[in-house]
Amino acid sequence: MRRTFTFATALCLAVGLSAGTAVASAAPASSPSRTLQRDADLLVAGGSPGALVELVTPRGRVKVRSGYGDVKARTPVPWDARFRIGSFTKMYVATTVLRLVGEGRLSLEDTVDRWLPGTVAGNGNDGRLITVRQLLQHTSGLREYAREMPSLFKEKDFLRTRFDTVTAAEAVRLATSKAPDFAPGTSWAYSNTNYMLAGMLIERVTGRTWQQEVTARVIRPLGLRHTFAPGTSPAIPGPHAKGYDRFAEKGMEAGPDDPLGPPVDVTLMNPSWGGSAGAMISTTEDGNKFLRALLGGKVLRPAQLAEMKRTVPTPPEWSGVPGTRYGLGLIWTPNSCGGSWSHGGTIHGFLTGNGVTDDGERSVVVSRNTRTPVPAGGTTVPDQDTEPDLIDHALCGTG
Repeated sequence: MRRTFTFATALCLAVGLSAGTAVASAAPASSPSRTLQRDADLLVAGGSPGALVELVTPRGRVKVRSGYGDVKARTPVPWDARFRIGSFTKMYVATTVLRLVGEGRLSLEDTVDRWLPGTVAGNGNDGRLITVRQLLQHTSGLREYAREMPSLFKEKDFLRTRFDTVTAAEAVRLATSKAPDFAPGTSWAYSNTNYMLAGMLIERVTGRTWQQEVTARVIRPLGLRHTFAPGTSPAIPGPHAKGYDRFAEKGMEAGPDDPLGPPVDVTLMNPSWGGSAGAMISTTEDGNKFLRALLGGKVLRPAQLAEMKRTVPTPPEWSGVPGTRYGLGLIWTPNSCGGSWSHGGTIHGFLTGNGVTDDGERSVVVSRNTRTPVPAGGTTVPDQDTEPDLIDHALCGTG
């Protein structure tokens, strides 16, 4: 999961609470549940208002929580909380594209311009040179569109515009208004623009929205009852924690040492600016079900799953974990028992972490109701985060 809190993880929040506040466990006090509870408490001690964690193994499931879902009311995160999953959405979108590839509807080597002629053009951007594979793998070189949306990063501007709708076409136009970061296929850089285009591609190939296709090809077949794309709706229906954020005065120009303002409740917002790059909502139960089914070979044909797992290296500073590699909407991260697959995500007020073993037998999903955790008394995000340790302990049975 990404640890680097830059514009792509967008914004900052922190509410400090002591570990163990409003702690409960959904499992007997076995070793796995004790370890998971301890690790969830450490997330809260590290600055997350609340945390909800669910681990699934062949021997059963364990769910724990810590901290607060509503800081003012001092109530815990609901056991069945819905939350915004941010870039975890990319795994669903990439899976949907690969389902279409498996059906012969398109090819990974098709160019963007074949399906979306003229959409990527100007200022050195050329959709004739970018393939579908490069979109899904972040090797297109396309600029990150959120760099051109400073309102996402300043408190007053965000609160003023948070119910505005941003279409995929508008996001792509923002990205292509500037030169690309590099020539297609020559380097790697994470860019939400790639997945906005992937959603547009799904719509052009099928004649239906990306939300409808993800629902028909992934969500409904797997029985993910609480996973959906809310479109422009600002609410999180059903039980949920409140999402909090803090904003730096300098906005997107802020550095890692710039102090953050007081916490703001950002639960209600139009997530369309994230679109097919990060606007979905889910639960820990549904997230685990999807991860295990995908890596267990129950969603994609073997050839397409193999393509999804074909990875390229990422810069060490991107993930903070040397050896991290990116596939097609799928991240490979080394750990103490070899490695795992994942795709975490952040969006205003929420941070999602996850991991699944290569055989799909063991998975974990972590939800925190903050984007950038800051310990009590602090004003900046610490350099280290304990979530990677939690995921390692959960998937490797250590700790």
